[in-house]
Amino acid sequence: MGRSRRTLPEELLLLALDPTTGTTAQPQSLDLGLAGAQLVELALAGRIAPDGDRIAVVSPRPTGDPTLDCALELLRRRGAPVRAVHWIGGPRLGLRQTYLSHLERCGMVHAVAGQMCGVLPTTRYQATDTAISREIRARLDSAIRTGVPPDPRTAALAALAHAVGLGKHLYPGNEGRSSRSRLRDLIRHDPMGGLVAHAVMDVQNGAAAQPRRSPAQAGRPAGPGARTAPEPARGVPAQPHRSAMARVVAH
Repeated sequence: MGRSRRTLPEELLLLALDPTTGTTAQPQSLDLGLAGAQLVELALAGRIAPDGDRIAVVSPRPTGDPTLDCALELLRRRGAPVRAVHWIGGPRLGLRQTYLSHLERCGMVHAVAGQMCGVLPTTRYQATDTAISREIRARLDSAIRTGVPPDPRTAALAALAHAVGLGKHLYPGNEGRSSRSRLRDLIRHDPMGGLVAHAVMDVQNGAAAQPRRSPAQAGRPAGPGARTAPEPARGVPAQPHRSAMARVVAH
């Protein structure tokens, strides 16, 4: 059954699971968020650390989690700190399915087979213990309601939830507008979570090719004849790419 301690990718995925339909909200941006959540989890475990807008491995010692250790090894093989946007924007084929299968093995969800249009096979996932999802949601609600700075894990989870566009899923409608705004504001309470969340949004906005300017650089006038590009809108996900119908699984 489920473990007492869950990783951030698992918690983000459980937040995104719709308890009624068994599908995941924001499936395309969620894939980016899961890659970012791995970085935050590795940082919380003391394996990596931010280096400006880059990620540096500070300890290659395995965590004991196979999926996280795979990511850690890939980062180690880079040999030098890697920009967060390049890591998050890289190919992560099957990452969401890997975590869904893991949650199923842990007994947190169960798979329900079905068909789309009576032809294409689909798999939906229903939470087997809704108390786990309620506990995760309660942590976010408490941080939003009380205004008390949350612990780094909850702050990072809030930052990632905002970055992948889960705000409207968690706090829908006009009545949820203030909660969505406060969810966005929680991004400032964890430096690593903030770095990763901004990287997720930059990838969605197509800004991965441009290095992030430091605060000092942002206030520095451009040189003669230099062109300045408009700053990409924060928190406004770009239109996701159309995926092949064969990737309907756990949409």
